[in-house]
Amino acid sequence: MDSKLKTKVLFEISQIDKLFCDSKPLFDLCKIREPNFIELSAAAMVLQSFYNGIENILIMIIKHYEGQLPNSNKWHMELIDKAFESDSGRGVIFTDDIKEKLEEYMKFRHFARHAYGFLLKWEKIEILMNEIDSFWKTVKENINKFLENN
Repeated sequence: MDSKLKTKVLFEISQIDKLFCDSKPLFDLCKIREPNFIELSAAAMVLQSFYNGIENILIMIIKHYEGQLPNSNKWHMELIDKAFESDSGRGVIFTDDIKEKLEEYMKFRHFARHAYGFLLKWEKIEILMNEIDSFWKTVKENINKFLENN
């Protein structure tokens, strides 16, 4: 593994960890009651930032190994697909068991970027918020394993 790439990926991991640390009060609040509009808007921003960080890592890795990124109008989904394939001298980045959940975070990010805040519904993001800690732990384990083996 190229040390420059590894440094960039580890930095991005540290950024997501900081997002989680700074967002802990919001995570805790969302576990005990339904957030109001302002808190829900903040939760949507955290979810977007979280997925953006994961996507940044995938972009760095795929671009490093393949020299280019997917460029179709569905490139975000293609990027996810590539993370579950062994290709261009690299192993898989993620294990198959997290693909569905990763796609849920990506779809939410897309929705939140293009919707008005008043369209956010707690019922739609409650599971994403309540599972974000354990999901990040699994994603991070997958990324670290990839870094060790490539």
